[in-house]
Amino acid sequence: MKLATVSLGTALLVVLSGCSGARSGEPETTGAAVAPPAVDSAPQPVLPEPDLGYNAREGRAVYRHYCVTCHGDEGHGDGFNAYNLDPKPRDLADPEFQAKRTDDDLAAVIRTGGGVAGLSSAMPPWGRTLDERQIGNVVDYIRTLEGAGD
Repeated sequence: MKLATVSLGTALLVVLSGCSGARSGEPETTGAAVAPPAVDSAPQPVLPEPDLGYNAREGRAVYRHYCVTCHGDEGHGDGFNAYNLDPKPRDLADPEFQAKRTDDDLAAVIRTGGGVAGLSSAMPPWGRTLDERQIGNVVDYIRTLEGAGD
């Protein structure tokens, strides 16, 4: 009885595999074309990035998370939320601005916000969100923006 069951299972397998109409060695088709999954094939622009040290790379990650919405990708004050702000966000890449501010000045504004430093109160204080190491790394990254738009 066991032999008959195996033979019947083997015969069923042979019959079912032959139902597709495909010959041995040919791919099986069902008549309907199957489209490949949709993939965004548009090339993504790749902006050149300066060769950054570890701290500036870490600062870039924090900047991209917290600052880019107002200050923009390259620090020119043209982030997507800049349209809603008056006054507009500072152009951090401006060489004249960079020359006038020390690292401590920049860190103080990041930590306490613009209003405390006599600047725009639209700049929020990040001192309770970011620790001192993160603030210092953001300052290091901001320094790499100097002259980026020239």
